[in-house]
Amino acid sequence: MAVRWGEEFQKLHPNVKVEISAGGAGKGMADTLGGLVDIGMISRDVDPSEIQKGAYPIGVTRDAVVVTVNARNPVLNGLLSKGVKRKTFADLYLNGTVNTWGDVVGNPEIKQEIHVYTRSDASGASDIWAKYLGGKQENLKGTGVYGDPGLLAAVQKDPLGIGYNNYNYAFDMNTGQPVSGIQIIPFDVNENGIVDPDENISTKEKTIASIKSGVFPSPPARVELFVTKGKPTGITSEFIRWVLNDGQKYVDEVGYIELSRDYLDGELKKLEP
Repeated sequence: MAVRWGEEFQKLHPNVKVEISAGGAGKGMADTLGGLVDIGMISRDVDPSEIQKGAYPIGVTRDAVVVTVNARNPVLNGLLSKGVKRKTFADLYLNGTVNTWGDVVGNPEIKQEIHVYTRSDASGASDIWAKYLGGKQENLKGTGVYGDPGLLAAVQKDPLGIGYNNYNYAFDMNTGQPVSGIQIIPFDVNENGIVDPDENISTKEKTIASIKSGVFPSPPARVELFVTKGKPTGITSEFIRWVLNDGQKYVDEVGYIELSRDYLDGELKKLEP
């Protein structure tokens, strides 16, 4: 998202160069507080200790973390029709008390073991996923894999695998369908044992609708933040102001979800002198 914003802003300001460096939320915050960058993009809540060090967050867009399984999963039909309760995910990722795919769908005759994958790097996706489950990233069980692409690839290769990804990695942004080799597992939010229409997140469009309606849980839906060290000034402030206004028209095509105008106006007030 930041890359597209940078490209468009430079067209309006040819003398300004916006350089983007990749990295997880941990690196973005560390580099911002260390004075190595003007803006960090953070996909998690800012810790009070970081605020004390000068972190100044501005919400700029929204996305979500979704659960991914291999398209050849042995109980795929049950997962897609019933969804999975939060407690089941917690027992899988935090407590280690759910170990087979039969445990997930309530069929003890199915003994195939679940291969759990998580992130090995400090990431906003892991932080927000753990928060949804009631824990912290360091509590998450599973085989650690670096980065969103790595975690997705691990699940694509493993019929018994389960992982979690930022939704714009899990869906093909052109077709709106899950990327090749995976399926997205719905949350049984109301715990009635079936996937209701507003819980269906099988496509990009349905996921966005569920998030906007508030049915999709938050977390793992979340606001993406720009963070500066202290209140931004000069061209940095101008860039963020542009992002909160004209820059919002690029959000959907890149695979993020636009925030409400009221929310964006509230963030703009944070930039006032």
